[in-house]
Amino acid sequence: MPQLSIVVPVFNEEENLAELGAQIRSALRGIEYEVLFVDDGSVDRSFELLKKLAAEESRFKVVRLATNFGQTAAMSAGIAHATGQIIGFLDSDLQNDPADIPAMLKKLDEGFDAVSGWRKDRQDAFLNRKLPSMAANALISWVTGVFLHDYGCTLKLYRAPFLKDLRLYGEMHRFVPAYAGMRGARIVEMPVNHRARTRGVSKYGISRTFKVVLDLLTVKFMDAYLTKPIYLFGGGGAASIALGGAMALWTLYKKLHLGVFVKDQPLFQVSIFLLLVGVQMLMLGLLAEILIRIYYDVRERQPYFVRERIGLR
Repeated sequence: MPQLSIVVPVFNEEENLAELGAQIRSALRGIEYEVLFVDDGSVDRSFELLKKLAAEESRFKVVRLATNFGQTAAMSAGIAHATGQIIGFLDSDLQNDPADIPAMLKKLDEGFDAVSGWRKDRQDAFLNRKLPSMAANALISWVTGVFLHDYGCTLKLYRAPFLKDLRLYGEMHRFVPAYAGMRGARIVEMPVNHRARTRGVSKYGISRTFKVVLDLLTVKFMDAYLTKPIYLFGGGGAASIALGGAMALWTLYKKLHLGVFVKDQPLFQVSIFLLLVGVQMLMLGLLAEILIRIYYDVRERQPYFVRERIGLR
């Protein structure tokens, strides 16, 4: 079993792969490792070049996806095939520097469960790359409670148990540190080298910033309410019922004491709406509670994560 598994998502990076392979071999000399290149449906010569790299180096392995599923799916496939005690991620565009990995491994040896790369001197355009990233990092840190300068840096290392049963969907790869933090992982951030892209075309755009906000809602729900959805829906439903009831009582008071007919009080229709919404939210919360229990029972999953066992198998 190798000490380290590096997952490298690849999508149309034929210009960079040969040099990337050489840099990885040089940087990881003396380390037991494997590299899992995940070809995410490339339409250029990337897969042919990856096959060549794998033929030249037995520690290089290739997983080819049927079509372009996105970076999250590629990383998930890499995690599923990784066999190392530590799982890391690396971009294939040469902007991450493999030479940072040995220092990150030493950081893990200090007792941390995850080391997150921080592109402190990021070599990207300010307006369409750095500024949106800064805003997204601040928002993610505030919502999740896992404070990092750079969630978007792919270069990260994790102890394998924190990732192995993690299910990633959509664009959730950027939140992996938050998921690990929810499981109690000790996370440290480390400045890493970041290089300007010299070949190929970037696959990222400003539209991803808006996707972050939507995905963040899911992450927050998974963290705070996954095992107790009734607290969210029931709390909102109770507040809606209370507000609707107060409006209905105010309408009744005005009718009995001030002689204002109900038909002349729009507040009455609002109170009915709030009461109906409140009841529906309460029912939704109860249904969500039933579904969560089915989810854990059928999959035999537990609502906790065990860091280590002593005297047990």
